[in-house]
Amino acid sequence: MAPMTTPAAPPVEASAIERYFKIHERGSTVAQEVRGGFATFFTMAYIVVLNPLIIGTQADSTGGFLGGGDAPNLPMVAAATALVAGVMTLLMGVVANYPLALAAGLGLNAFVAFGIAKLPEMTWADAMGLVVLEGLIILLLVLTGFRKAVLHAVPPQLKTAISVGIGLFITIVGLVDAGFVRKAAGGPLGELGVGGFLAGWPLLVFVIGLFIIVTLHVRGVKGAILYGILGTTVLAIVVEAVFDIGSQTNSKGELVNPTGWGLNVPTIPGSLVAAPDFGLLGDFSLLGSFEKIGIVSAMLLVFTILLADFFDTMGTMVAVGAEGHLLDEEGNPPNSQRILIVDSLAAAAGGAASVSSNTSYIESASGVGEGARTGLASVVTGVLFLLATFLSPLVSVVPYEAATPALVLVGFLMMQQVKEIDWDDLEIAIPAFLTIILMPFTYSITAGIGAGFVTYVFIKAVRGRAAAIHPLMWLVAALFVLYFAIDPIKGMLGVG
Repeated sequence: MAPMTTPAAPPVEASAIERYFKIHERGSTVAQEVRGGFATFFTMAYIVVLNPLIIGTQADSTGGFLGGGDAPNLPMVAAATALVAGVMTLLMGVVANYPLALAAGLGLNAFVAFGIAKLPEMTWADAMGLVVLEGLIILLLVLTGFRKAVLHAVPPQLKTAISVGIGLFITIVGLVDAGFVRKAAGGPLGELGVGGFLAGWPLLVFVIGLFIIVTLHVRGVKGAILYGILGTTVLAIVVEAVFDIGSQTNSKGELVNPTGWGLNVPTIPGSLVAAPDFGLLGDFSLLGSFEKIGIVSAMLLVFTILLADFFDTMGTMVAVGAEGHLLDEEGNPPNSQRILIVDSLAAAAGGAASVSSNTSYIESASGVGEGARTGLASVVTGVLFLLATFLSPLVSVVPYEAATPALVLVGFLMMQQVKEIDWDDLEIAIPAFLTIILMPFTYSITAGIGAGFVTYVFIKAVRGRAAAIHPLMWLVAALFVLYFAIDPIKGMLGVG
């Protein structure tokens, strides 16, 4: 008689970890989880550099930068970015036991920087207060189950158009910051380089950097964005050491060297490691924006952030689960309620730390591709982000020309979704078109979203299909009409 066999037991030395994370039950090993955690970190670590370059380099409407100074403090923003990403990713692993990492959301950070903080009288503290409020509202929606109503309110293809539009917006930001596209004096909206030519070594570095990052991406190199930024920065340091180019601007911020470096002059830092400065934590004003721009405008902005944040999370957690064969028969990941709760808390935490809303990253799929199936991988990724807080001085070395190629690639990745829009259906195609083109052309994400929502409701109504419009869409479209007409309304009412 053949000997009886018993199921393979998990390794004794990992028994406590195994029982908590159910590693063996999900067909994984501790080694796979650790490897997956590292893969996810290196695939998305670029955010520690990129988030400061998006939000840390922009002044609010009063001329102030994050941290309260009159000049960018990129190491401080980088430290807070890594801290929140580390803590929330750890929480996702321990509480939700899911291989999903979180960090400041691309697109969301651009919207906060350009669509909120630059509004008249708004400060960074006011803008981040709206992010905190958005996170708390999402948490409430998750806890009450109302998320299903929000989920079905906005047509999926209109959500896609928002993402595509933000991708184009990010691309324009990258091209302009790099100096590849500049405002033409008395001419069209923009021109190539300086006077229609690509002049100067920094622009050459940008072009080379773009080809480097594209090459890495098309060859399937994991961490292509991070490696692209680092490699181009090294090239920039060499070019600066050889040619002594200097900055575009003087100490007063005046343009004195059009072919110089943007943001930072790339030189080897005195120290690669430093104690992180967490001075941004708690630097937000929860309701300050209501006084500055009014209740209607503030709530529209909150709703806009909520849309992008909420739907991205739903799609990301399902996509990552599908990659790891973790979904149930109804297509839901395990512990989905806990996943959504942690993600909602991350949105609020990002605002409270002044680094923009934190959200789930689709790059987590790279870790799942390496074998990660449990929250242990997220714990590993979270610890690596916490260690990265000590490397924040490195961001002060990166010039625009080395970082912005990443924005162009991110814009391309977001643009790929455009194929999901049915361009033969005029009821969705025209609103989607306006959403996409108005974001870069008006330099306003809010304008694009508002135009898309209002046009969608209008076309449905004039075609006699008003009954098919979700009540929430009626409400939001009406609010956007009020938003666009706020100045004429103030004029009629005699309000300054």
